[in-house]
Amino acid sequence: MATRIISDPARVWAYVHEQVPVPVVAGMKGLGLERDGELIAGVLYEGYNRVNVWMHVAAVPGRQWLNKQYLRYCFYYPFVELNCRRVGAYVDASNTDSRRFVEHLGFEREAVLKGAASDGGDVWVYVMWREKCRFLPEQCYEPMDW
Repeated sequence: MATRIISDPARVWAYVHEQVPVPVVAGMKGLGLERDGELIAGVLYEGYNRVNVWMHVAAVPGRQWLNKQYLRYCFYYPFVELNCRRVGAYVDASNTDSRRFVEHLGFEREAVLKGAASDGGDVWVYVMWREKCRFLPEQCYEPMDW
């Protein structure tokens, strides 16, 4: 099976939006992981302000899509190419699978937005700090050969 990383914001947005309702935002970047022509994972970045960018993730169920190269680039992009100090993510408190996943990646819960979820529950806001990101290569400020 052939996999490749693609940069196609409209296509990745459509894929992510099917699973996670994310509005289209000007300047949105999308990185997808494609296997045999089908998207199996997508990450959207929006709200970049030179310090932080918001990350939204959707993927096929299970861990078949987890690919070290893809994960590395998903964090290389905001931390190295955009030079962000932090990446933010928000997850409905009721979505235990997503909370477990972002915590496994190394995100830390930073805040709780009471009653802000579409189901009336809370939203948990997470942060990943550049210096704590284990997916960056040691020489993370040198261009990577993809």
